[in-house]
Amino acid sequence: MASMNCGSDSPWTARQNKKFEVALAVFSQETPGKWQKVAEFVGGKSEEEVKRHYELLVKDVWDIERGHLPLPKYKKASYGSSDAAEA
Repeated sequence: MASMNCGSDSPWTARQNKKFEVALAVFSQETPGKWQKVAEFVGGKSEEEVKRHYELLVKDVWDIERGHLPLPKYKKASYGSSDAAEA
């Protein structure tokens, strides 16, 4: 089933990434319509975009585990930021 592309491959915000992480924890592989539900939860992204985002995440994890990519260097959490508060 094709879904509307409401995000048109726009960059992912920190808030959308956090919501994506939460959605992956909430919706299991067995959840019917998982990717559509993840897209709705994230907001502003199509089903195809969240699937592609997941595939890229999996590829990055594999590459990191095999030593092909360095571990990311994260900034310290900014607890006062609006993105963190809204996720």
